[in-house]
Amino acid sequence: MDRVDQILNQWETHHQHIDPSPMAQIGRLTRVARILDRELKKPFAAYGLQFSEFDILATLRRSGPPYRLTGAKLMESTMVTSGAITHRVDRLLAKGLVTREDDPSNRRFVLITLTDEGKDIVEESLNAHLRNEERLLASLDHNQRQQLADLLRRLLIDWGDVPSSPLTATD
Repeated sequence: MDRVDQILNQWETHHQHIDPSPMAQIGRLTRVARILDRELKKPFAAYGLQFSEFDILATLRRSGPPYRLTGAKLMESTMVTSGAITHRVDRLLAKGLVTREDDPSNRRFVLITLTDEGKDIVEESLNAHLRNEERLLASLDHNQRQQLADLLRRLLIDWGDVPSSPLTATD
């Protein structure tokens, strides 16, 4: 029994006229999201990073050489507002992990580029991040992990969380 089971039992005991069954999934997804939010932050402290900063660095790194994206592409990939991107990029600029410059081909866009130091830190912290994720999923075997990934993908697609375009700097 987990905490969601306890909540469901309370609803079933005291309000028999409702069907609380959707709470089994949504309640657990919500609790998992809260726990993940807390646990995913832990490995980055050793690198002087916040999870949101790692997210920017990792997005730039996985975009491939030259590890550069427009602010708009970063915003799309990380699903946060332009103000949040600006704040995060400002912090990373102060740490020397990224550079920011006007796009020479279109001055309406700003290009964010991973520095060599930023690339080194994202590589090192990525390994710690993956070890942490492995720890968080250790109670599930390979088939269970695949089933969970498939079910979550189905929900995300149904809810419209699909890529709108390839992740490249030239947009």
